[in-house]
Amino acid sequence: MQLQEVVVCASTPSSSQGGTGTITLHDIQTGSSFSSFKQTSASTHCTDILSTKDGLGGLMFAAQPDKSILNIYNFQKDQIALKIVLPERLSCVAVDRQGLLFAGGTAQGRIYIWEIASGILYQSWEAHYRQISILRFTPDGEALLSGSEDSGVSVWSVSRLLDDETQNDVPEAYANLSDHTLPITDIICGVGPFPSCRVLTASVDHSVKLWDLFSKTLLTTFNFPHVVSCIAWDVTERLFFAASAEGSVYQVNLFRTRVDKSGGRVAEAVGGAGVTDIIRIGDEDPREATKRLISVGEPVTTLTVSLTSSLLLVGTSTGVINIYDIPSHQLLRSISSHAGTRITYLATVLKPPDLVGHVHLSTRMGNGGDGLFPVRPVVPFQRMREARAREAHDVAMILPVQQKSTPESVVAYSQEELLRDYEFFVQPTPDRDAEPVEALQTRVGELEEEVMRLKGQLGRAKGVNDVMWETVVQKVIAQGKETEKPEDEGGRTRKRGKTRT
Repeated sequence: MQLQEVVVCASTPSSSQGGTGTITLHDIQTGSSFSSFKQTSASTHCTDILSTKDGLGGLMFAAQPDKSILNIYNFQKDQIALKIVLPERLSCVAVDRQGLLFAGGTAQGRIYIWEIASGILYQSWEAHYRQISILRFTPDGEALLSGSEDSGVSVWSVSRLLDDETQNDVPEAYANLSDHTLPITDIICGVGPFPSCRVLTASVDHSVKLWDLFSKTLLTTFNFPHVVSCIAWDVTERLFFAASAEGSVYQVNLFRTRVDKSGGRVAEAVGGAGVTDIIRIGDEDPREATKRLISVGEPVTTLTVSLTSSLLLVGTSTGVINIYDIPSHQLLRSISSHAGTRITYLATVLKPPDLVGHVHLSTRMGNGGDGLFPVRPVVPFQRMREARAREAHDVAMILPVQQKSTPESVVAYSQEELLRDYEFFVQPTPDRDAEPVEALQTRVGELEEEVMRLKGQLGRAKGVNDVMWETVVQKVIAQGKETEKPEDEGGRTRKRGKTRT
């Protein structure tokens, strides 16, 4: 099975049209559709995905905007796997990468945290004064970040939220990031364990702020000409993209090159001076600003960067997904199969091995090889906190099948195959107009023969030119000598004539 990157897209009908939206998986190279999951109309930040890993099938979560319902899908069938009734309608959702916890925010500023495998409601508390617009887990799942329309961003320690001894206490935030002045629109967590990771926050106040969670301080503020609706961060944290509803996407480089005292070029980080460090995007040289600006021409609703950090995916309010090459900002292709809807979620993942209609034989599990990846267990979430359920804490688990044969019979995937698939995954996209390798080699041989032939002709021409030059020079010298002799004789003749006279 070759590794393949796919695009996970969630769309919802526009306000002028009825019907429901879909969650669709597309091929990132061709834009073709793999599978479609219907009966969902989740709005922005109300969809999240849990990839297939650890021998368990992946899940997709979609909170419905008009009712307190959570739709859960798995990759092995194109219908709703489980429909959960929630305590109240959710305005945003988040799932940690380990697949253990599910968090949901509400319009009243309340946050809920459930355990996916048991359905236990661990915590429910008033986190903000106004609607919560976005929730994000850190990559290691140790912290939960919440952004609200009250312009505040709070960082919550997950271990404190799950601690049995503090269940009757009001949760206290690890940090409150309160330098924004208008509602929060997006939050992106950087790499690294909590609290060593950095965080980007975007707001309606035209700014994106870079925070250090370890010191709980603001590093840099980036001001933009328009309201920032969504952001995307490169995994290496070299640059980030900020989009606006006006259809502009700005690329902001977090490193720059300068010349040191010895004349050499060194790279240094941008910003980091604190609250007073404000960088205004768009105030620099217009030519330089044009190089860092992508004009989409339509309102941008969501952004994401591919797994290889070479492509930028832009979702618009008209249902079009534009794929740009990050180094050149060239538009490579557009996926327009969702025209007439609004793109609310974009993510790129490896193609799920248990995707319905695309199951590979090498991914079949079990002793006899008849079953697929087992579906990750999900229990309906509790609507109220129950101490008895927490004490019992029954968790559904799927134990691996004991194999009588060698472990290679479970999943035959050797190291050589892994390296081969990795090489295929990271190789550049071939140019369809490029010539085959054999034709290129033949062409190179012909050009080398042509060069040798031209060199020979050049040598012969140089030899002829040298002979001609020597001949001309000798001839000119000889003519000069013949010209001087008659003049001398004529001079003597004139002298004799004068003497006679």
